[in-house]
Amino acid sequence: MNITVYLGSREGNDPNFVKGVEELGSWIGLNGHTLVYGGSKTGLMGKLAQSVLRSNGKVIGVETQNFVNKDFQYHGLTKLIVTKDIKERRSKMIESGQAFIAFPGGTGTLEEISEVMSKVSLKELRAPCIIYNLDGYYNSLKALLDHMVDKGLSSKDNQEGIYFVSSLYEIEKILKNLKNYD
Repeated sequence: MNITVYLGSREGNDPNFVKGVEELGSWIGLNGHTLVYGGSKTGLMGKLAQSVLRSNGKVIGVETQNFVNKDFQYHGLTKLIVTKDIKERRSKMIESGQAFIAFPGGTGTLEEISEVMSKVSLKELRAPCIIYNLDGYYNSLKALLDHMVDKGLSSKDNQEGIYFVSSLYEIEKILKNLKNYD
């Protein structure tokens, strides 16, 4: 399965982020899945790719030409797809994925997973959208989505397929049921 993961190009200041991303990457690789991610060698992104590759997994990086010109891409990926801009990068990452995970990250991560959430909500994308709420990182996003439902601007039905999880075990359970998204 191709698993698209959105996450930070920085490591952040919570040591559990590095530990969690390495655990996720090892799991992806050891279970024969392919990682699709933003292609960077820096921060959590680089740690994730490294852990998948160390676990004999495959990694597809999708990086913009601008970032390749700045040598931000991870060297040694299974495949590197170079796009002209961020819009094309987002589209290619969605096209390439069968499941989507938002690990802690910054505004780019939020932008990317928001597009996936919207497509899932509109039933344009039949794939799980998993928000990895490690150490409560996405509590505020969950509260916002609940608030949208409370105010009648969204519904539980619209948010079906969007999962907030706090462990790799929960991710495994969701992905084992992927057949429900065929």
